[in-house]
Formats: sequence, C-alpha cells, structure tokens
Amino acid sequence: MENTSASPGETVRTAYSARAEEYAALFGSMTSTHPSDRALVGSWAATLTGPVLDAGCGPGQWTDFLAACGLAVTGIDLVPEFVEQARRQYPHLRFDVGDFDTLDAATGSLGGVLSWYSLIHHNPQDIRTPLAEFARVIRPGGGLLVGFVEGATVEAFDHAVTPAYRWPVVELGQELATAGFEVLETHTRTKRDHRPHGALTARRLSTR
Repeated sequence: MENTSASPGETVRTAYSARAEEYAALFGSMTSTHPSDRALVGSWAATLTGPVLDAGCGPGQWTDFLAACGLAVTGIDLVPEFVEQARRQYPHLRFDVGDFDTLDAATGSLGGVLSWYSLIHHNPQDIRTPLAEFARVIRPGGGLLVGFVEGATVEAFDHAVTPAYRWPVVELGQELATAGFEVLETHTRTKRDHRPHGALTARRLSTR
C-alpha cells in the first residue's frame, strides 16, 4: 500500500532510490551533458572563490567537473544510493547525504552553490525554502547557478522518475530576487524531442 503520509522529500528519495542505477547509467557521466551546459558551468565556476556545494549532486559527475575547474567542492544528495555511487566513482571528493532545505553549512560559508535540476521536484509553493537556504550559506558576492525545465507557466509535468515542475525564466528569477540574489544571466535552449532547458546565474547580494 502506498504511504500517503510521506513527505515530498521522502517521496523523491524513494523514487530515485528505486532507479538510481538506471539513472546513473543514463545520465551519470559528463558525456551525457550538453556542451553548452559544460561551457556555462565552467565559466560560472571561474568566477567563484571559496568552498562550493553541488546541491543535488546525483552520481557526482558535476561535482567532479567543478573540482577539475579548481574548486573545493562537496556534493550532497537526498538519495543514499547516489551518494554511494559518487563515492565509489570519485573517491577523492566528499559526498554526503543531505537535504538542501536544511543545509549543514554555516551562514556565509560558501562561495557558491550549483543546483543543476535539483529543484525541479519542489512544489512551487515550497521553492523559497531551498532558495532561502542557498542565500543563507552563500557569502555576499558569491554565486548561484540553477538549471531547470523551462516553460511558459509554472506547471507540473510527468517526469520519468517522479512528478516535477516547469518554470518560466522570469518567474524563477523573481523567486531568486526575493531570496536575496541578483540574477546576472539567463539561458534557455529548445530542441526537438527534448524538454526546454533553462539556467540562471545569480550573485548573492549583501545582507542588510
């Protein structure tokens, strides 16, 4: 019987745990990423100083990419199976099971956070919780890069693993601004038979 009392985070964790090996085989290497995404993340990484967090690291390929860019980076994920895979694949890096709604990091301790498609399963009414946590842990002037599924309106869609949400660039940018970020760049990409892609780079504003 389905556990209808499970929290959203537990639902996402359970869904990905059941398909972690399949997901890693399909998407767990840099060869599965788009060249323009690698260029964007690489150029963003070059602007950062200090420790960086890969929030929702999955099997760890982007964490390793950031480390190769010269950053001190840690990966966290809700899914223990992903963390185990990442530790095996990249034993020189640190990976932890963690929830980025409640990050285990000191206020203002990070130079940046990468959130690559890791917010798509958050209900829109709850999106401010992880964004507020990113704002808390990123020092003023630090960077945030969010990758997401772009759409004309905020709406749910049938993701292969568990339900997810599309966001218009403007509306997600407004949520980042509310959390205390200045949006610097917006990127979109559409391709036949692929979901529209969006990405936002942002800078943490000085706290008042």
